[in-house]
Amino acid sequence: MPETQTTPIEKKVIFTCGDRDFSVHDVIDAAHFRGELEAEWNNLLRCVAAEKKADEQDLEFSDEAIDTVAEQFRYQHDLITAEETERWLAERGLTLSDFSAYFVRHYWGEQWHDIEPEAIDLFSAPGDLRELLTNELILSGELDRMAQRLSWRVAAGCAAEGKAIDPPLIAAEEALFFERSGLTEDHLATWLERVGRDPGWFRDALTMEAIQRRDCAALLSRPAREREIAALRLPLTCFEVETIELDSLDAAREALLCAREDGMAMEEVAADGRYPYRHTEVLLEEIPEELQQKFLSVHPGDILEPIAHGDGFHLCRIIGKAEPDVDDPTVQERADNRILDRHFADLTTRYILWQILLA
Repeated sequence: MPETQTTPIEKKVIFTCGDRDFSVHDVIDAAHFRGELEAEWNNLLRCVAAEKKADEQDLEFSDEAIDTVAEQFRYQHDLITAEETERWLAERGLTLSDFSAYFVRHYWGEQWHDIEPEAIDLFSAPGDLRELLTNELILSGELDRMAQRLSWRVAAGCAAEGKAIDPPLIAAEEALFFERSGLTEDHLATWLERVGRDPGWFRDALTMEAIQRRDCAALLSRPAREREIAALRLPLTCFEVETIELDSLDAAREALLCAREDGMAMEEVAADGRYPYRHTEVLLEEIPEELQQKFLSVHPGDILEPIAHGDGFHLCRIIGKAEPDVDDPTVQERADNRILDRHFADLTTRYILWQILLA
C-alpha cells in the first residue's frame, strides 16, 4: 500500500532491496550501530540548550538571518516555490514549522558555541527530543549520507548472497563494535532491548560491515590507486600557493606592484597592509573551474592577476606545482573515494530502489 503524508516519520521508507524495506528508523539504527549518532545528538543538545537560554533571556532572533539560511537551503535543494518546499518536507514527514524551527535552533546554537548542555542519554530522552534528532538528521542532510552508507552495505550483501563470509571477519567486526560502543558482551542484550532490536539484527549488521570492509580492502589495492591517480593526473595536480586577501581592487593592484616590481615577499606585503595571508596546498579540482587554466599556465614564482573573491580580491603567488603522488594522504583519499563511489554506485543501481530521492 502506498505511503501517505500521515505515515509516522520513522516509518517512512527510504529505499527497498528486493522485498525488504529500509525506513528512516532502519537508517538511524544502522548509523547508531556504526557509532555515527553521538556527534549529531550532542550537537542537537547544544542547540536546544542555546535556544532555551535565549528564551530565558527574552532574546529575539534575526528574521533576516533566518530568511537568508532558509533561502540558501531552498536554493541548494532546487526548491523554487513554497509549494515545492512543502511537498519536499511532506515527503519526509516534516512540516513548515519543523523547517523554521530547525533554522531558529541553529541560529541560537551559533550564538553560544561554548554552551554546556545537560547530558541526556539518547535512550532516556523524551520522545519529542528524539523526534527533533530525526528532524535534525533530515534537514542537515546527514540522514541522506547515512542512508547512502547503509545502501552500499545492503547492496554489497545482496551481491555476496550465497558466498561464505569468514567467521574471523565477523568476529573482528564484533570486537570493533564493542570497542567503539564501550559495551561488553554482558551488556549487549540490554543494549539491543533499548534499541528495540534482536540478536538477528545484530548479526546482520556485523555481516554487512564485514562484507563492506572486505570489499573495500580488495578494491583499494595499490595498483588500483595508481591506475585511478594516473587517470586523474591533471585534476589531482597539487599547487603550493601564497594568498593575500584584500578588500578592494586598488589594494590588490598596489600589493601586486609591491610584490612584482619591488620584489617584496608576499607575507611581507600582507604584513605591511595588515591583510590576511595564507600559505596552503590545493588540488586543481578544488580550484573554481574558471580559474583552473590560469593556475596551469603559470610557472612557479609567478603571481596571478587579482582574483575577485566575495566582496574583495585575492592575490595568489604559485610557489610550486606537483603531479599527484600515490603516497600523499589527500591524493589517496580522492582516489579511494572515486574507486568506492564508482563500485557502489553500480551495486546500488542493480539492487537498490530509492523511494525518497537523496537531496
